[in-house]
Amino acid sequence: MKNVIVFGATSGIGKRLTELLVKDGYKVAITERRLEKLMEVKNQFPNHILVKQNDIQEVDTVEIVFNEIVAEFKTIDLVVQSSEVAYINPKLEWTKEKQSINTNVLGVTKLYILVYNLFKKQQFGHLVGVSSIASIRGNRSAPVYFASKAYQKAYLESLYIKTKTIKSKKVFITKIRPEFLDTTMALAGDLFWLVPLEKATNQIYTVIKNKKRVSYVSKRWRLVA
Repeated sequence: MKNVIVFGATSGIGKRLTELLVKDGYKVAITERRLEKLMEVKNQFPNHILVKQNDIQEVDTVEIVFNEIVAEFKTIDLVVQSSEVAYINPKLEWTKEKQSINTNVLGVTKLYILVYNLFKKQQFGHLVGVSSIASIRGNRSAPVYFASKAYQKAYLESLYIKTKTIKSKKVFITKIRPEFLDTTMALAGDLFWLVPLEKATNQIYTVIKNKKRVSYVSKRWRLVA
């Protein structure tokens, strides 16, 4: 049985991917800040889910939780990072910008470093970063969200380049850039081409299984990316 960690596993893409992974026989560690939401998923699949409560924006705790999961699973085959904060913030309120940076930049970076170093040590593993089509443009209503996704895009690309030095050639990086889902906030009406969550997640899961390097979901975004 392969072992997976999903960060941001109780809603949206993360939750749906967790369901698909469990149905395919994976053992999945799920993390999120809301324990009641974690337990809802656990109760669906009690024999396949390990619950670890964690708020990724509390950067110092990310390593503790990650190491606890590794200690229990021994090896990790796949890590999916789908945690994010997405505020509409046209007035540039600092509290919202700071929370977004703590989650989408600092917390995610800490996690990516931990995952890369583990996979390098193991000589195998697959890191999937769920970013956003927002990484290719700016936005007047949610500037820090769009900027943070551009940062994630560049950081994952850098990790991909670093994997070329790993002798086994069995460490994979996948960058998922989904368009805006019909469950997502409308970001002050600036969005178009909304895609249903189930359709998007099914496409993403296929990409993960094929270990593709980059994928736009849906594919039509490749025309403008």
